[in-house]
Amino acid sequence: MQRLILTAIAAFALVSLSACNTMQGIGKDVKKAGEKLEEAAKK
Repeated sequence: MQRLILTAIAAFALVSLSACNTMQGIGKDVKKAGEKLEEAAKK
């Protein structure tokens, strides 16, 4: 189950990153993805 969640988060991060047009936007997306991965890892 945890692997499925991490896979979904990774896929979401890739889609989000591909939609970014600025370095600032990429930074925000990477930060959010990292936070979600940390949350999933703590569970």
